[in-house]
Amino acid sequence: MRRTRSKARSSATQGDTVTQTTRKKQKGPRPKHVPQRTCVACRRTGAKRSLIRLVRDADGRVHIDPTGKRNGRGAYLCDDPACWNQALRRHALERALRIDALHPDDAASLEAYARMLPPSVAAE
Repeated sequence: MRRTRSKARSSATQGDTVTQTTRKKQKGPRPKHVPQRTCVACRRTGAKRSLIRLVRDADGRVHIDPTGKRNGRGAYLCDDPACWNQALRRHALERALRIDALHPDDAASLEAYARMLPPSVAAE
């Protein structure tokens, strides 16, 4: 009985090998990998470059990082003013950046930045 099973396995394996070798490989360049990040307020995912990065530096201060390369713990927000207001109101930034509280100057600069953002087009 064992021989029969091994023959059945080997014939099934050989059949799979034949179908795999007959497939054509796709030619051309591989699609470029786009890093994905999540907004800490609305939890939508998007391309890293489409979100705005906030960074907590070694002193515990929070800064906007337009390059996305600054040292420190980062968190991402959409370019929607509603997300910024929600993140500040619900303390989502403090949780994401692992700080006790935002410095008053940092909170004021983030609120000013949120006011400068264009209103969301997706809002109904």
